[in-house]
Amino acid sequence: METILIPLIIILAIVVLVLFFFIAKFFSLWLQALFSKASVSIFQLIGMRLRKVPPQIIVEARILSCKAGMPVDTNLLEAHYLSGGNVIRVIQALIAANKANIKLDFKEAAAIDLAGRNVLEAVQMSVNPKVIETPKVSAVALDGIQLHAVTRITVRASIQKLVGGAGEDTVVARVGEGIVSSIGSAKSHKDVLENPNMISKKVLASGLDAGTAFEILSIDIADVDVGQNIGAILETDRAEADKKIAQAKAEERRAMAFAAEQEMKAKVMEMKAKLVEAESQIPMAMASALRDGKLGVMDYYNLKNIEADTQMRHEIAGTPETNQK
Repeated sequence: METILIPLIIILAIVVLVLFFFIAKFFSLWLQALFSKASVSIFQLIGMRLRKVPPQIIVEARILSCKAGMPVDTNLLEAHYLSGGNVIRVIQALIAANKANIKLDFKEAAAIDLAGRNVLEAVQMSVNPKVIETPKVSAVALDGIQLHAVTRITVRASIQKLVGGAGEDTVVARVGEGIVSSIGSAKSHKDVLENPNMISKKVLASGLDAGTAFEILSIDIADVDVGQNIGAILETDRAEADKKIAQAKAEERRAMAFAAEQEMKAKVMEMKAKLVEAESQIPMAMASALRDGKLGVMDYYNLKNIEADTQMRHEIAGTPETNQK
């Protein structure tokens, strides 16, 4: 009998020691929650440890919610933590929204947090609007003058649109597009410089905050600078291009004329060669005529006298071509 009781006593002692260890470890958290009127049982704390959920964070979030009059069940807090959410930030956002009379429940706040957005910052932005300064946007008016505009956008976060709504980059891009459209539709850049408010009015009327997580409150023109005369630059480039085209066509015509000239020179040389060839056959024809008796000696001498007389007349006339010959 004693041999059976001794192992049982040892096992019971080990169980008691383990329970005492767990109770002692979580006693301070349990006591803190108890005196904060945010009761969390010892067994719940032990279960959190077994589920690898830090009890300290859950207890702090539970105490915050209870003190703010919005108690949140520990199971919801654990589920949000296990989903990768920031439990403390969600509770802080709920408290801030409640103080600012903004409708926000734990489910919606947890969804916003799990979507990757800072729900506390969104609530703060709903109370205190944020100013976004756009980079310098360049646009050209109808008179060809380029303008550089910098705007400041005052936005307020829309809690209901945070999940699935576009971010700040989309708002900045849409405002930039609206600025380009407004300046581009102005007849003269002077109209924009005289009344920059026309840009903000037209951009606000476009409803650029549709589908975004923000509500645009105002668009203020911070700075407008005059840039280059784009119209004159384009005209100059066009004239230069036309000039190059005309020069290319003229060069083409000149090349064709030069080729035609060379072709004609070749033809002239060919005709001269034929003439020389024909003239070279005259002495042979005369010799053949003399040999055959078709041409007499006196006829030959008379022909020579005529040639000599003709050459003398040319030399007396003094034409350069004849002298050269």
